[in-house]
Amino acid sequence: MSVVLRNAQRSVPVRRAPLRRAVCVLRAALGASRFDVGLVCAGNALMQRLNGAYRQRPEPTDVLSFPFHQLAPGELPRPRCRDEYNLGDIFLGVQLIHQQCRDAGEDFADALVVTAAHGLCHLLGYRHDTEPTWEQMHRKEAQILEELNRLTGSRLRPLTAGLF
Repeated sequence: MSVVLRNAQRSVPVRRAPLRRAVCVLRAALGASRFDVGLVCAGNALMQRLNGAYRQRPEPTDVLSFPFHQLAPGELPRPRCRDEYNLGDIFLGVQLIHQQCRDAGEDFADALVVTAAHGLCHLLGYRHDTEPTWEQMHRKEAQILEELNRLTGSRLRPLTAGLF
């Protein structure tokens, strides 16, 4: 199945092909290669609107995930028809991520991949609103990033490191 990537902003250049390839590897590491994923690179204005509408937090954010299925953490969907082979959509707040990378001296392309991994985990039911759920999500993020690191020689670490 596919990873559909759309760049809905013009403020920050995004290298789409490497990001799409990384998301394909991460999706496979989750055992979800058969499922479609939508990935939208968004600017601050769109992220602020979405964050306000869906989370009642009217400020830009780095990632929002909109799962197609309601799942327990780590559970894979059980589609009954072709249209249900969809994990959902991930919106990456690339303007905010870019600014955070500039401030922290981090690599922007790496941060996009790590943030997308975080979003993918959310699509599969992982959360981080309590310490036990954070630990579970952190382990899953570390696991899939380790697989990506093994295949690409990267040294990426989970976004949720140090959250609790």
